[in-house]
Amino acid sequence: MQEGKKLKKNSGKIWPYAISISIALIFGAGVTTIVIATSSPVQKSDAYMMDYHEADAKANELIESRIAFDKKYKIEYITDSLNCNGSVIKYKVSDLNSKKVDDANITVVLTRPDGHQYDKELSNPTIEENGVYSFASINLEKEGRWDIMAKVSVGDLQRYYNVKADTRAKESYEY
Repeated sequence: MQEGKKLKKNSGKIWPYAISISIALIFGAGVTTIVIATSSPVQKSDAYMMDYHEADAKANELIESRIAFDKKYKIEYITDSLNCNGSVIKYKVSDLNSKKVDDANITVVLTRPDGHQYDKELSNPTIEENGVYSFASINLEKEGRWDIMAKVSVGDLQRYYNVKADTRAKESYEY
């Protein structure tokens, strides 16, 4: 360092402004989060055809029931494809030896992930020769993804079998 040159000291006037602006931005982000969250209300979960409080309270029973069902029976979603006009929902229920099961009781609810205004409940399927349970043809009001929730009961055993399907694609999968 050369003699005679002194370091300039910062007056420190910028820190109060920086802190004030930071606080204002954080407050603004909080208000924005609240406004956005209230404009998009939370949808209740109904993966087990019951509200989430009941599903949470019965979680262990639901898991044990599924395990017991899977030890004796197999269920398959075999619908060809889901489309808006004339979809036929089909399931195949068999025992683990691939023998058809004709005494299953299946109830199906089709719902959209964005609300319940388009829900459809299906019951009383026809049972075909090969153990396929087929529901009456339905029309869907909206293109896109649908959650297909089935409650399958055979005797005193029951299982929920939930599928996500899309009218725009043939693929579907269990969740």
